[in-house]
Amino acid sequence: MRIGLITADPGHQLLADAAALLTPRHEVVALDPRGHDGTKTRDPASAGELADMYLLKARTPPALALARSLERRGAPVVNSAAATAWCQDRTAMAERALRAGLPFAPTRTVASLAGLAAEPPRRPVVVKSRHSRRHDLVARVDEAAQLRALTADWADEPVVVQDFVPNDGWDHKLWVVAGRVFAALRRSELAAGGRGPNLPLALDALPPGCLDPVLRVGPVFSLDVYGVDLIDAGGGAPLIVDINAFPGIRGQAGAPEALAALALRTAERGGLTVSHT
Repeated sequence: MRIGLITADPGHQLLADAAALLTPRHEVVALDPRGHDGTKTRDPASAGELADMYLLKARTPPALALARSLERRGAPVVNSAAATAWCQDRTAMAERALRAGLPFAPTRTVASLAGLAAEPPRRPVVVKSRHSRRHDLVARVDEAAQLRALTADWADEPVVVQDFVPNDGWDHKLWVVAGRVFAALRRSELAAGGRGPNLPLALDALPPGCLDPVLRVGPVFSLDVYGVDLIDAGGGAPLIVDINAFPGIRGQAGAPEALAALALRTAERGGLTVSHT
């Protein structure tokens, strides 16, 4: 089998470990999406033979354009460009999750941070960039002065707003690869001192009721590889605050094996194998 990696960083731990498992018997090729401009004039996949399937690790506009180009040519891509895009728009993400009955944080959209600052919320909220990307805006706001300070750098940024839910300052990080779940604890980036390292967490140590909504995210969003951020909304009730397509899943024993197996199954079947566990 020939497995393609759509990434600017083929040395990423998860991808490199999965590739090492595959290469004794299969060919693994990396496509840098930065060489794609949405047309065949600069398409790194146009010159050669299609791979049997592609893993879409990057989420930039060129990466999504490249994935769509490969899909139009008949290649299976995990996750699909459409599914990945749903997780880039936090407004669309929240609407889709809430329609499906997932315990997702109620979310409203504001055209710009400056617009929110003009009519500041009366209670603590979490403000996030509407469009998820590296180094985007994620901040807890307790008062109008904080909003005004943020507008110095983010005035025109479209944002989503979620009520701040009091919690213990820890995020439950869950990752799923074709129905197999991995978990860790991490200090919230909103907590004093900021984000810390991931701490391994056994599945039987998760708060009750976490696994079912996390596994339902896959079919709802047509995702095979994804991450879910959960907080305790009180009394052990899980609340989903974010969903990520194809996160890093670093340091999780068994994750490279699960990804390599998914790649081979998808290649053999010639299409996506979204889990309905």
